[in-house]
Amino acid sequence: MTTTPLVNARVIGLAHHAPRALLEGVLARHGTTFHQNLTLRLVAVAGESIGRDDLVGEITGALKTGESVGRGAIEELTAAKLVEADPADTSRLRVTDAGRELYETVSAESAEIAARLYAGIPEEDLAIAGRVLTLITTRANAELTNT
Repeated sequence: MTTTPLVNARVIGLAHHAPRALLEGVLARHGTTFHQNLTLRLVAVAGESIGRDDLVGEITGALKTGESVGRGAIEELTAAKLVEADPADTSRLRVTDAGRELYETVSAESAEIAARLYAGIPEEDLAIAGRVLTLITTRANAELTNT
């Protein structure tokens, strides 16, 4: 007889990596990586443009990684012509038409996966999981700030 495990680092890790593997399959079909996709999303939802340094900060904050990873993803997306410098202010980046198309395509495919994975889970359970995971993230971020 199996029992439902309490939430812990292993359960959270497994819940992260299984859907991410599905996302990685989508990304591979479109010739992009997880870091590039995260970066492209940040630029695409930023509005007209986003400051390069602000973008690097958002990437490193989301991925808990060094600036070189964020700057590398930006360089890769720029080389692929998915993001570009804003002509009005070259310290800012904006998404290109090709970048917007890729972002929208990957987002739609990802949404289909998420719909299948979350199907049938009661909203109350999703709300509880959301609260618990948000609290854990907040606490971990606070500890990272203090280290």
